[in-house]
Amino acid sequence: MVQSTADTVDEYLETVEPKRASWMRKVRESALRNLPGFVEDMRYGMPSYSRADGATFAFNSQVQYVSLYVPPEVHAMNAEALKGLDAGKSCIRFRKPETIDFELLDKLLRDTAARSLKPS
Repeated sequence: MVQSTADTVDEYLETVEPKRASWMRKVRESALRNLPGFVEDMRYGMPSYSRADGATFAFNSQVQYVSLYVPPEVHAMNAEALKGLDAGKSCIRFRKPETIDFELLDKLLRDTAARSLKPS
């Protein structure tokens, strides 16, 4: 999929490869549950969740993997838990969506929400 032209997250989810769609819906549910006060929209062709203070989360179904994007600070805070995963500065990639650790994702999202509340 790489970059979607969908206008809404619902439209985006309708276009996701069927064998990944249920996993992508679970990622969305986790974001909606753990990111209260964040605005859900489409940015850069993928579902995105943001607040005015700059905290963001996004996810996408790429050709070879599912990618999750957390703030670099949140990634650094959870470096130990992310060891062994295919992860960059703020991107975490899963070749098989069924290997997504939803407990870890929930923690990353809670940390994103808490980080955004801290004064600069």
